[in-house]
Amino acid sequence: MSIANLLERLPEIDTFKRFGRVKRVVGLMIESQGPESSIGDVCFIHVGTTKKRKIQAEVVGFKNEDVILMPYTSIQDISPGSLVEATMKPLEIKVGSGLIGNVVDSLGQPLDGTLLPKGLTSVPTDQTPPNPMQRPPIRESIEVGVRVIDSMLTVGNGQRVGIFAGSGVGKSTLLGMIARNTTADLNVIALIGERGREVREFIDRDLGEEGLKRSIVVVATSDQPALMRIKGAFTATAIAEYFRDKGLNVMMMMDSVTRVAMAQREVGLAVGEPPTTKGYTPSVFAILPKLLERTGTNKHGSITAFYTVLVDGDDMNEPIADTVRGILDGHFILSRELANKGQYPAIDVLNSISRVMNNIVTKDHVRSAERLRDLLSTYITSEDLINIGAYKKGSSKEIDEAIQMYPQIISFLKQGTEEKVSMEEGVNRLFQLIGKGV
Repeated sequence: MSIANLLERLPEIDTFKRFGRVKRVVGLMIESQGPESSIGDVCFIHVGTTKKRKIQAEVVGFKNEDVILMPYTSIQDISPGSLVEATMKPLEIKVGSGLIGNVVDSLGQPLDGTLLPKGLTSVPTDQTPPNPMQRPPIRESIEVGVRVIDSMLTVGNGQRVGIFAGSGVGKSTLLGMIARNTTADLNVIALIGERGREVREFIDRDLGEEGLKRSIVVVATSDQPALMRIKGAFTATAIAEYFRDKGLNVMMMMDSVTRVAMAQREVGLAVGEPPTTKGYTPSVFAILPKLLERTGTNKHGSITAFYTVLVDGDDMNEPIADTVRGILDGHFILSRELANKGQYPAIDVLNSISRVMNNIVTKDHVRSAERLRDLLSTYITSEDLINIGAYKKGSSKEIDEAIQMYPQIISFLKQGTEEKVSMEEGVNRLFQLIGKGV
C-alpha cells in the first residue's frame, strides 16, 4: 500500500480510547458504567495501586445503560471505580506452524511460560461456519488407526462424530489412540474443564511424545472461569480452521462438549437468562450448533472432528447429548458394561453409527460390516438363554453360527492402546472373519 493511500485512510483511524468505571461485582459478573462497546468485545480492567496490572474481560450483555463483563482470569483486586478500557474488538489469537507441538491456554498463550514463536498470524476466535453450498461432499475415508472404527464405523475425511460415554469408560484413551495413529496432517486437541492432573497425564501417557509433535493442545482446566472454558473451545476451533484454510486435513478432538455447555450455562445464569431444559439456558442450545458447525469440509481443506459428550448416569438422552447427536454426522457410544468386561475400546457397535460410511466404502465392505453386526446382535439377544443353558444347539442355525463366531468377533473388536492397525489391515481382517461381501 502506497503512502498516498495510507494518508487517505488516516482520517478513518479511531484514535480515541474509551473508558468506563466498575460499578459492582456480583459472583462472575462485573457491572460497569461504560465504556461504549459491543457484545463480544474485549475490555481491560485496570487494577492495583502499587503494582498496576490489567484483567482481561469480555462484554457479555447490558443492563439498562451499564455494561456486563465476564473476566478471563480471577477478579482479585477489582474495586469500585476501577478503570475499564475498551479495545473495540473481539478476542484474537496468534496461529501458525510455529505453534505445532505446543500446549496453550484459551487465549493462545503457551502454558509452559515461554514466549510465542515469531511469524504467527492473528485470527479471531469467533468465526462463522462455512457456507453450506461451499462445503464439498465427503467422498473419502480417513484412517484413525482403531480397527473397530476403521472397519465397522468408517469415518469420512471432514466428518464430525460424537463420542458419548459416562465418566471413566475410556474417552481420553480412545482420543489418544486416534491422535497417535491417524493419517491426518495435524491434530488440534481441546481439553475443556479437565482436572489439572488429567491434563499432564493425557499429554504424557495418552498422547505421547510422537503424538505431541504433530499436535496443538488447547487447555482450559476446571478451576478457570466459565468464559475461559468457553473460549478454549472457540480458540481450538479457530486454530483448526486456520490450518484447514491452508489446505490441510486437520483432526480435531474436543473433550468435552458437555463442559462447554455447562460453562455457557454459568454465563447465561449470571447475565439473567431463565433456566429452561434441565437447568440449561437458551444460549446453551444456541451456542452448540454455532460451535460444532464450524468444523467439517470447506473448499480449501477439511476438519475431521471428534467431540466427547459426558453423559450423566449413562443417560444417552439427556439434553446436551440429544442436541449434539442431532447436529453431528455420527455417534460412537462407549459402554460401561463392555469396559467392565475388559473390552477396549469399549465401543458399542450395535448402538453406534457413522452416517457417511455407506457413501465412502465399497459395497463388499458395507455388507461384511452389516453381517458382523447381525451375528453380534443375534448373540446379544440370545445371551441370557445361552448363559442359563436354556438354548439347545441346533434349534437355530443363526444362533449356532453366532455362538461359534462370538469369541472371534470380540477378539476382532478389541485392540491394545499401543497397537496401531491400518485401515487396510482392519478391513482385510473383517473379510477374513466374515467373508468378503457376504
